[in-house]
Amino acid sequence: MLSTSSLTDELRSAIRFVPDFPEPGVQFQDLTPVFGRPALVRRLSEAVVDAYDGAFDRVLAVEARGFVLGTAVAAASGLPLALARKQGKLPGPVHRADYALEYGTATLELQHDAVAPGDRVLIVDDVLATGGTLAAAAELVAAADGRVTGHAVITSVPGLSGAARLAPARVLTLLPDHH
Repeated sequence: MLSTSSLTDELRSAIRFVPDFPEPGVQFQDLTPVFGRPALVRRLSEAVVDAYDGAFDRVLAVEARGFVLGTAVAAASGLPLALARKQGKLPGPVHRADYALEYGTATLELQHDAVAPGDRVLIVDDVLATGGTLAAAAELVAAADGRVTGHAVITSVPGLSGAARLAPARVLTLLPDHH
């Protein structure tokens, strides 16, 4: 079993907070330093696999920074990886799900054969804010006749209630309550 407190401490020291990016009033959480530490990425992925302990058959990683942790989780678990991509990035027939942004909407897509009917899917992304992106990813899983068994993120934005939006699905945040 991994030491949660040492993992939390290492994450706290690795995340760079950038005030007023990409716009005034936003406190951006730059995970680039986290991704630059291979041993830390490995520990994060192992923590996710341990937390969900056999509860998933496939990992769905959300573009773009979710690809890093999602790939590591798939490798650590030995299970297949599927990719939820932005509109127009995947060939062939795709499932589509729209989600709200602060100004407008965006679309995620998943290839029809990326998730098999009945698959238990763990959705992985980097940061949980309002939950809109992860909710759209869950819609894609449902469209493929899969079942979401949970979500895993590195960190979340305080005060936006993203986990509540995803209820009753379990949400694992590797660095909770860091504001």
